[in-house]
Amino acid sequence: MFAHNKRLQYTVRVSETNPGLANLMLEQFGGPQGELAAACRYFTQALAEDDPGRKDMLFDIATEELSHLEVIGNIVVMLNKGAKGRLAEGVDEEGELYRSITGAGNDSHLTQVLYGGGAPLVNSAGVPWTAAYIDTIGEPTADLRSNIAAEARAKIVYERLINLTEDPGVKEALGFLMTREIAHQKSFEKALYAIQPNFPPGKMPGSPEFTSVYFDMSQGGQEVRGSWNDGPKWDTVSDPAQQQAVDGGDGSASVILDSEEEALLSQMAARTVSDPEADPLTGAELGESIKVVKGAMAEN
Repeated sequence: MFAHNKRLQYTVRVSETNPGLANLMLEQFGGPQGELAAACRYFTQALAEDDPGRKDMLFDIATEELSHLEVIGNIVVMLNKGAKGRLAEGVDEEGELYRSITGAGNDSHLTQVLYGGGAPLVNSAGVPWTAAYIDTIGEPTADLRSNIAAEARAKIVYERLINLTEDPGVKEALGFLMTREIAHQKSFEKALYAIQPNFPPGKMPGSPEFTSVYFDMSQGGQEVRGSWNDGPKWDTVSDPAQQQAVDGGDGSASVILDSEEEALLSQMAARTVSDPEADPLTGAELGESIKVVKGAMAEN
């Protein structure tokens, strides 16, 4: 059950309207790193979660993300207020009105014309929100890592948006939203490491002969070694010959066919075989010949 409180989680104070900035803010409203994507990601995870502690945490954070969606949506709408009225009432000449809603050089005119200065569920480029943004896999040790990364990406987008405005009220509200991404990262990381063991994700441990092998497959330039690809915990393989058929086989693909399948494939192969001795005249060659003839006629 949900209940809406009309008071925002953080007060939105916009000093002046700016439709171009409003359009950029949509990245955190209907974009892949935005608040709706986060809310839906954590809400659906909570529904399927069997651990009561993680279930409660996911519902809490999912609900808070909806409150963040409300905050960023209000920022968008407040920034659009001036242009909304001017466009709706047609108080300016056409050229001046168009200039006022496109002066930021982005797609803010789409937001004004198509959505009336509201907060549509699109990103800053006008791409509609999609459930494809939700990458839940249903395994807590994988989903919590994905959640940590999602919060980190959202924090970076908020940092970039903060750098785009001088409006102190907008900066403060964005700073709050950015800070809450940090808090959520901490919660998700604590929940992840409360699962023991939590690596590798899932139940199966992996083949021990390959779990600590590093294949040095990018060669020819500077080689940088670190704890991520070298040292006593890694078996680094740099020889290209040793990077092939690492299972001990011949490195080819094979399949066992029954007699009918084998006969049909042989029949198809015989029907579609290419003659290595053939040199047929092609359409491309005909076209080139016509071009040469026309060139010669033009010279004469």
